[in-house]
Amino acid sequence: MSSLDSLKTLSTLKVDDKTYHYFSLPLAAKTLGDLGKLPMSLKVLLENLLRWEDGKTVTEPDLKALAAWLKERRSDREIQYRPARVLMQDFTGVPAVVDLAAMRAAMAKAGGDPQRINPLSPVDLVIDHSVMVDKFGSTSAFEQNVDIEMERNGERYAFLRWGQDAFDNFSVVPPGTGICHQVNLEYLGRTVWTKDEDGRTYAFPDTLVGTDSHTTMINGLGVLGWGVGGIEAEAAMLGQPVSMLIPEVVGFKLSGKLKEGITATDLVLTVTQMLRSKGVVGKFVEFYGDGLADLPLADRATIANMAPEYGATCGFFPVDEITLDYLRLSGRPDATVKLVEAYCKAQGLWREAGQEPIFTDTLALDMGTVEASLAGPKRPQDRVALPNVAQAFSDFLSLQFKPASKEEGRLESEGGGGVAVGSAESVGEADYSLDGKTWRLKNGAVVIAAITSCTNTSNPSVMMAAGLVAKKAVEKGLKSQPWVKTSLAPGSKVVTDYYKAAGLTPYLDQLGFDLVGYGCTTCIGNSGPLPDPIEKAITQADLTVASVLSGNRNFEGRVHPLVKTNWLASPPLVVAYALAGTVRIDISSEPLGVGKDGQPVYLRDIWPSQKEIADAVAQVSTSMFHKEYAEVFAGDEQWQAIEVPQAATYVWQDSSTYIQHPPFFDDIDGPLPVIEDVKGANILALLGDSVTTDHISPAGNIKADSPAGRYLREKGVEPKDFNSYGSRRGNHDVMMRGTFANIRIRNEMLGGEEGGNTLYIPTGEKLAIYDAAMRYQATGTPLVVIAGQEYGTGSSRDWAAKGTNLLGVKAVIAESFERIHRSNLVGMGVLPLQFKLDQNRKSLKLTGKETLDILGLTGADIQPRMNLTLVITREDGQQEKVEVLCRIDTLNEVEYFKAGGILHYVLRQLIAS
Repeated sequence: MSSLDSLKTLSTLKVDDKTYHYFSLPLAAKTLGDLGKLPMSLKVLLENLLRWEDGKTVTEPDLKALAAWLKERRSDREIQYRPARVLMQDFTGVPAVVDLAAMRAAMAKAGGDPQRINPLSPVDLVIDHSVMVDKFGSTSAFEQNVDIEMERNGERYAFLRWGQDAFDNFSVVPPGTGICHQVNLEYLGRTVWTKDEDGRTYAFPDTLVGTDSHTTMINGLGVLGWGVGGIEAEAAMLGQPVSMLIPEVVGFKLSGKLKEGITATDLVLTVTQMLRSKGVVGKFVEFYGDGLADLPLADRATIANMAPEYGATCGFFPVDEITLDYLRLSGRPDATVKLVEAYCKAQGLWREAGQEPIFTDTLALDMGTVEASLAGPKRPQDRVALPNVAQAFSDFLSLQFKPASKEEGRLESEGGGGVAVGSAESVGEADYSLDGKTWRLKNGAVVIAAITSCTNTSNPSVMMAAGLVAKKAVEKGLKSQPWVKTSLAPGSKVVTDYYKAAGLTPYLDQLGFDLVGYGCTTCIGNSGPLPDPIEKAITQADLTVASVLSGNRNFEGRVHPLVKTNWLASPPLVVAYALAGTVRIDISSEPLGVGKDGQPVYLRDIWPSQKEIADAVAQVSTSMFHKEYAEVFAGDEQWQAIEVPQAATYVWQDSSTYIQHPPFFDDIDGPLPVIEDVKGANILALLGDSVTTDHISPAGNIKADSPAGRYLREKGVEPKDFNSYGSRRGNHDVMMRGTFANIRIRNEMLGGEEGGNTLYIPTGEKLAIYDAAMRYQATGTPLVVIAGQEYGTGSSRDWAAKGTNLLGVKAVIAESFERIHRSNLVGMGVLPLQFKLDQNRKSLKLTGKETLDILGLTGADIQPRMNLTLVITREDGQQEKVEVLCRIDTLNEVEYFKAGGILHYVLRQLIAS
């Protein structure tokens, strides 16, 4: 808490018989000026600065800069922000705990006390990214998948159990409980946080950073939170502030109500398209307007969840009666609800009718104009109105289709897999045999239909709508098509409780939407394998098939490596597409199938009314939340049976293929690294626009013939036990081999062909990027990656930066960076550079065969956003010099970079003290 309180803002608030101390914004306004029109999200930041003002990291000029924001509606002031807590999921949480364990080992090696390495802020890690849809379409699928998950991830879970016991302020929500964002929304989040200190109880806004970009979902509850890389999160929990510029805030005014038949998913896809078009990268978005009075909290959370897709840092909703209603419904204590209301009203953080804060810029939407939509085929911001999906698929197919020559003749099946492919003239379909029956699979076939992801499974209205569509479809006699892999993966156990209470579970089961697990599953790439004959049909006929999922990400290669088009949709539309089995018809006007009476059945015949949905949602009760969250940290018998070594430092196992001691801190007790110019660098990859963290550091399947696959086979791991890249993030040997290994990445050095390969310049060979990087390292050759716009969009993957570092990449030069990935590169000591003056790889005619020098670092007093010189030496010896912008953006980042990375900086400080 503040040691100065120079503005004399410390005040008290009495709620029932409890007295709380808090730092008052109205009292601060007496010195800073009227703050009434400041966006709510910036009021939360201002309170944070008031509370942490110490004359060093937070000063009075920082406070005045936030108040002065109202005049310019923007600021170039850098502030030090300290969130109340940290949220993690296991894919990013495991490597974070590995780093903490490695820091303890380094501290012990340096002669210090390893137990000084501890989170200083509360950390909750929810295991939600590891369950895969191995089994589906049966009532036993859930139990089978849990058993497989526990067997597959035993090493990781034992490690996390050790961490839970070894570290203070660190809690683990065991597998099979729910998705971190839904658990955060339904249980962990409080809207107003409290802390006992010096005999007082302080109240302040609940704030957090999370190691998943969809941490923003909690903004729907009036909690300011956003995603950061695992590297930043580790620093935050070790007491380092989050360094940031005071953001621009775009106001999004909502009015009206959704029409009959329109869902919250349709609304969020519309909002995402509008904001992505507006351009809100690096900005806060804050929703306001009287339309909020009729927007349920679950709908707010759905919109807030998708902030990474519309590019904003967060999508914030203010606190009002609807917030309180949700806190009560979800079982929060009465004392919490009363404190939230009293505190927010006292601080001017309560939404009032007609409120019009001042924003940097605004846009507006009448919700009555929203229409049924999907997003696809490969970007969440590419909204397509439901009647236009078939045409959008055809347009995509026309770009992909390359007719075979007549000389190629018949494409034969390999190994008798039950696939018969037609002649070259009939490319686009193939027969396959399964369970004694033969079916024809065509381009546009929906092979995955998944009700999955925190975005929608936290929303009872769209989930109940899916159950009602299933009920009406079964009553009409419809079935899911046999080639569709169907799954239901809710974000918490409360969902299955309310499905049971509403009597909808049997109908979902009859259509194959049996429970497969409580976790991210398909949305994170854990869709599991398709039946072998279907995979062979897709591969041998080079079919372009589809997935339809209620998720938030549909990037290439993410959902399943063989599924080229992926469509985000509301849960009821996921069910509808499972019935239709294809995206090549207009399901808004064409029949989904034929009913048991022999008549065509249309979507309108099985779509529930708003009243039917509301009646079903009324089945959701507070007792369900109390029941499912009563022992949220306990876990089942399998979790409790895991043997946990009791030791302050982790005992690393050389034989483990999941957890290994990373090399990041090997030289931490030596002198600081010397910052020097980069000379004679080769280009490792020449990449285009929208290269995502999925491309840089895949989370999904590990191919048997990839460098990571070869490593695992050498360690005796069979391909069936490879698990995923995401699950192996605790092993740097796997992850550095997986960096740039996505099968859909296109390296322009090889003419843009797909796959994680590059041209090894000294010999002209085509090699896997990892193999080429190791050859370059052996000769001491520095490396550079060149990219286009929006480099590093996607989930907050620390390994996209860690792997880049371990490959020997000294700098990434791009046209623009995604916020989290740019920060993570700095945090791992990799230099992010940005082309200037509309220059790019094309205008500079880069082929990847050039050598590069980056000048201006040696002996320089590095400053944020300074200019550096890039010297390009062509194959013929000709040279060209261009200026590039150093995207080390803040003074804190300068210090981190000088130390070799953010964790190195923290560890060196702890060792020195």
